[in-house]
Amino acid sequence: MSPHSDLRPYLRTLGAETLADLLHAQAERDPELRHSLELRAATQSGDVSEAHRLLDTAVTDGNVEYTAKIGAVLDTLQRMLDAGSRADLAPLARRTVDDISEVLEQSGDHAGDLGDRLDRAVELYARACAARPPDPEKLADWILEVEFDGPGRPVIDLAEFATALGEPGLKRIKSTVDDVLAASGPGHRRDVAERLREQLAEVLGDVDELVAILSAKPPRVDVSLKIVRVLRAAGRHSEAIAHAARALTHDKQPLPPEQPEDETSRRRKDFDAKPGRETYAALREAAQAAGKWTVQRRDALACLRERAAEGVEQADELVRVLLDDGRPDEAWRACVRFGAAPELKLELAEQRAAEHPAETIPVFREHVEELIERKDPQAYQEAARRLKLLRTLHKRAETPDEFTAYLAALVETHRRKTRLITEIRTARIAMPKAVTSPRTPR
Repeated sequence: MSPHSDLRPYLRTLGAETLADLLHAQAERDPELRHSLELRAATQSGDVSEAHRLLDTAVTDGNVEYTAKIGAVLDTLQRMLDAGSRADLAPLARRTVDDISEVLEQSGDHAGDLGDRLDRAVELYARACAARPPDPEKLADWILEVEFDGPGRPVIDLAEFATALGEPGLKRIKSTVDDVLAASGPGHRRDVAERLREQLAEVLGDVDELVAILSAKPPRVDVSLKIVRVLRAAGRHSEAIAHAARALTHDKQPLPPEQPEDETSRRRKDFDAKPGRETYAALREAAQAAGKWTVQRRDALACLRERAAEGVEQADELVRVLLDDGRPDEAWRACVRFGAAPELKLELAEQRAAEHPAETIPVFREHVEELIERKDPQAYQEAARRLKLLRTLHKRAETPDEFTAYLAALVETHRRKTRLITEIRTARIAMPKAVTSPRTPR
């Protein structure tokens, strides 16, 4: 049989058990195939919780494992979208975009497989939003945050999200763009606003606005051709011909680039001398005023992430900075990756428990063990309260059996601590049937 022969006719002759064994053996050797199969199994009925759980662990893996998991998630999203799944896939798709963006921001390398996966993730998110539109104003806010405050990639094409944004979302984006253009001088924010203004004119079909925007640009062949195409598509053929004629003789020189702001440079030197929460905040204020925060933020966070690997104190500093930036998801992932202090990790877990129960379960379990080790009546009472919360989180995460097994193991380990057992019962938590209270209190 030739190396390029189609094996599918032969494979169809094999029984299901044989195929399962062959596929399983290959999956053990191929991490990307394994993750893809795991996700397929988890999402077969439209349940995407397992995909979220796999993404929770992705940031702690190496580059190969991370890329494999992201690829598997994207394959699953595409498969379910292609099949017309009724599941709301937008939250998973958006989380994947945010996750890849953060990893790329940390690495500073936007080329290669992961950069391509980011573009694919944005495309799938747009499809998911079109299939099950989220709140249009919240979607608009996310696009504005990515564009104005993100690391520079992904670059959003409003046309892909136009259906999901609708009139309310597009109106919200236009309002912000107009405010930025009215208030900002030359810099990153104005560049972004001008690009979004052009996209808005295209999406909204405002031909006069679009032609005015394009005409204000330095003359280039591609810009002139676009103006001609826009005018012709609108049926304004005489104007298209006139513009083409003017473009042959019209020439302008671009304006010289704006010089860097002194205040931003000074604040950057302060930060470099003493990287931390206070100097970061001062740099952010100066750079935002100068329209240079995107680049400065990326470099400053890269410095803080390098320091975070040195110890808990430095990790806590990074997490606090990300919280100050209004980026709780990034703060959580920094906690997971760098190992922040238990108190800070617990604080974040309490904030995330409602929307991300599966992520926070391990943190609350660690806290329960720490409370029990204090061997204090009040600590036992608090441990029982946390166990009650864990029962709720497992229920929300659709893993109630895991809580039952966890509780049974915990009670078996600490069965001689009668005060603890009493507090658990007082909290109305059903005890495993095999557990009996010892007579000697502790």
